[in-house]
Formats: sequence, structure tokens, C-alpha cells
Amino acid sequence: MTADEQALKEIASLREMLASAPRPVGWDNRRARLDEVGTFWPVADDIAYESVECGAVSGEWSIAPGSDPAKVLLYFHGGGYCSGSIKSHRRLVTEAGRNAGMRTLAIDYRRAPEHPFPAQHEDALSAWSFLIRQGIEPKHIALGGDSAGGNLALSLVNRLQEAGKPLPACAWLVSPWTDLTMSGSSLAVKEAIDPIIHAAYLEELASAYVPAAMDRSDPLISPLFLNFNGFPPILIQVGSAEALLSDATRLAEAVGMADVDVRLEVWPHMIHAWPVWNAGLEDGRKALVSAAAFINSVMR
Repeated sequence: MTADEQALKEIASLREMLASAPRPVGWDNRRARLDEVGTFWPVADDIAYESVECGAVSGEWSIAPGSDPAKVLLYFHGGGYCSGSIKSHRRLVTEAGRNAGMRTLAIDYRRAPEHPFPAQHEDALSAWSFLIRQGIEPKHIALGGDSAGGNLALSLVNRLQEAGKPLPACAWLVSPWTDLTMSGSSLAVKEAIDPIIHAAYLEELASAYVPAAMDRSDPLISPLFLNFNGFPPILIQVGSAEALLSDATRLAEAVGMADVDVRLEVWPHMIHAWPVWNAGLEDGRKALVSAAAFINSVMR
């Protein structure tokens, strides 16, 4: 079996699992479903993790055997700002830390609609400030995030830069949701093959997250429109079968136009945030290996 055939076989099994129950209705049901599918494969037995209060926001430390506790991957989970949790992304975060050989800190930021913008941004800054108070040097911190978490990671870099503070070593973004105006062409082109993300669903998420008076093209909401001058190196990973493909490719272009080191990986056949299911997807595991190599190449 070729690598391409193996990828197709594995992604078909994942699609079957995701389609095994009707799409949930209501925030509580959606959150429960994402936690359910995110934990389909458990965390490895050798991972040590513990809850921690990071100032105003809760988080979770994790570390694999042999990892360097002085280096940290600060991770923001996806879920459209309305769902997702430390639990749903624990396997992704802990295996990312294992591959990169460093501790991870996953953040339980507040979710919309109960807590609309800018609550999530405030929580991200609280988590960053917590790490600095712990004596972790910014050059030893990598930011990570998938989907809305990728949006949040970019926004945190921008906020630190505008405050004149030292920036993290790099940012690793998986399937980032960068344009809440929903102007990307892949939203229509990939609508029929993306099992998770659809334009109507994104509109519902954006309406819950963004205050009605705010313009969704504001860079604080849609970091695709940020000024990326001076940003640290960025790795963007996206699947070819996802509706947010254009959010990733346009982001790579915008970052590159600002003369920032940016690397774009488009993974054939992969769906939104596929490394979440790395235990069952070889391409999920390979994506984490690639991310680790990127992080370690820029973190000295």
C-alpha cells in the first residue's frame, strides 16, 4: 500500500467515526461531542499532566519523559471560540510536546457565547504573563493553536508586539481560522468534502463570538489582516480537504509579504485539525514531527 493509499484509508475511517452521530445542536451538545471525538484515542500512559491556575485562567501542564521543562509549548485549542477544551485536545497537545521535547501548557480560555470577544484574548495574555512570572524566557516559548486557537495565537503575538514586549520564539498554526469575514474561496469549493467546517456553521460561531458592533475585518477579530512586520517565524499546516484552506494559504502570503519566515504545509486528503486524531492517522503523527522540527529549528 502506498503512503497516499494509506492516508486515504485512515482518513476514511476517521470520517466514518465523525459521521457516526448526527451533528449536535446547541452549545452544550456541541461541546460534549467535540470532547467525545477528541478523546476517541486516549492520552499515552507515560504522559504526566496536572492542572494549574495561570492567573485569571486555568490551564494544564503536561510533560513526556525526557522533555525539557525549561521550554514550553503554549497551546490554544480550537472549537470556533465556542467549544473545544483541554480535554478534547489533550492527545494532540501532549504528543506535540513529546515530539518537540518540551513541556506544554494548554489553556482553558473562556468560550462564547457566554464570554464573547475579548475574553479569550485576555485569557491568552494571562497565560503568557503566567509563564513569564515562572521565569520562562520568551525565546523558550512556542505558541501553538488550531482553528480558532491559531487565530488566538496570532492575536497574542500582535498584542505583545504592540506593547513592546519580547515575542515568543515562533508560532505553529494548524488549520487556522484567520478570516471571520468568511471571504476565502475554499469555503465554497471544499464545502461538500469538509466533514467538520461549513460556512453556515462558521457564521453561527462568529455571531456568538464577535460583538454585533464590531467589524469582522478588524485585525483583532480576523488576524489575516494584521501587519505581520516583525513577527517571529510561523509554521502553517492545513489539509487539502478543508473549507479553511484559503484562510491558511492567504495567511502564508500575507506573512511572507512582510518578510517573515513562514512555512506552509498543505497535507493531501487531510481534514480540519487532523493532528487531533494523531493516534489513528499516520499523517497526524507526521505533522507533529514536522511541527517539532520547525519549533526546534528556531528555538535556541
